[in-house]
Amino acid sequence: MTGLPSARGAEVGRRIGVGLMYGFWKPRVLGAWRMPTAGPVLLAVNHSHNIDGPMVMGVSPRPTHFLIKREAFVGPLDPFLTGIGQVKVDRNTTDRTAISRALGVLEQGGVLGIFPEGTRGEGDFAALRAGLAYFALRGGAPIVPVAVLGSSGRGGRLIRTLPPLRSRVDVVFGDPFDAGDGSGRRTRKALDEATERIQKQLTAHLENARRLTGR
Repeated sequence: MTGLPSARGAEVGRRIGVGLMYGFWKPRVLGAWRMPTAGPVLLAVNHSHNIDGPMVMGVSPRPTHFLIKREAFVGPLDPFLTGIGQVKVDRNTTDRTAISRALGVLEQGGVLGIFPEGTRGEGDFAALRAGLAYFALRGGAPIVPVAVLGSSGRGGRLIRTLPPLRSRVDVVFGDPFDAGDGSGRRTRKALDEATERIQKQLTAHLENARRLTGR
């Protein structure tokens, strides 16, 4: 389809993310080697702070296209986010354009980043929406869980809404897994079962990431 997110733009976004994230903070990246080096991948990222997406974009070994709420695409951020290959999504409706573009990323063998909780919260994967399971089953892509730890908590002295400058932020990549049961079913029941499997995997990964990092 036309209007697919730009793979070249996502690489530019990754390079910008590298400069910003390593310039302002001290990312410690664990397990990035677990991400498949080729083919479609879904990154399932916990979400407790606004820098979680840019942080993962900057430390991921591959360019990433994130599904981002349309409210973030305001003013000059609209052409910028579109230019770096990010996908605008309306969370209040079935956004068929966003769904087509996200599936297009996977069909082209790209990396699609999703916050499966749907919105910023505790970042503990406690409440998952069905979107991640849908893309995993429909796109046939493995899920790589990603835990971002240290981005929330106390704010910095200069900008209270951001983590303190030069503070450490841990990003832990987990082992890829398949959400489906191998049957290829895409029914409502299969979607619900996949969501349940995903939640167990993501919760276990987060617990392991906290043990590894001492967070």
